[in-house]
Amino acid sequence: MSIQNLLEQLLKSGVSKVETAKQSGDLGKYATGAAAGGALALLLGSRSGRRLGGKALKIGTVAALGTLAWRVYNDWQAKQQASVPAAAAGAPQATRPALPSFEALPTPQLEDHSRAMLKALIAAAKSDGHLDERERGAVEAELQRLDADPATRRWVEDELRRPVEPAEVAAASTSPQMAAEIYLASVIVADDTTTMERAYLDELARQLKLPAELKADLEARAKAGG
Repeated sequence: MSIQNLLEQLLKSGVSKVETAKQSGDLGKYATGAAAGGALALLLGSRSGRRLGGKALKIGTVAALGTLAWRVYNDWQAKQQASVPAAAAGAPQATRPALPSFEALPTPQLEDHSRAMLKALIAAAKSDGHLDERERGAVEAELQRLDADPATRRWVEDELRRPVEPAEVAAASTSPQMAAEIYLASVIVADDTTTMERAYLDELARQLKLPAELKADLEARAKAGG
């Protein structure tokens, strides 16, 4: 199983579990980012005091997450261009690139992209400093249920045990749009009302070199539910 396929399955199974929880009235036990982070955030983020509500994005695919993040980025870029002083209005304007299609990436890039996103989700889910053996076991059981191959399982298990390093997560970004995507995914999964997770998000944004306004736009979009 490729990392891309695993990530898609984790996202989809998490959305399905959240919908089931809604119907059963047992939603309160899930984390804020469970609907978007999928099974991964669902399993790692079941800390007390956190609620899943209308502010959580319901992202069912990696492509949907990327499209949303890149749309926010392009909207921000358009605002920057619109704020150019009138004296420069006659100057040639840079043409904004068309919104890229996630599925159109060549296979090696697609796999690298998915690996970077899964790494970001895992780090954000661990950013409150709590990850016990029960939670690790739950993730490993989910990987087994999804029939992940041994190499993929080892990679995920290594990430679960790796110290949370914002700089390492940010290093996987290959473009400003991807930086926005990594940050959006992290905001969805982390609880920015806690001191540790807020500090993690702020440092991640710094490492990603996100402009303050773009950072705020991504956070606002996440909290607005998409």
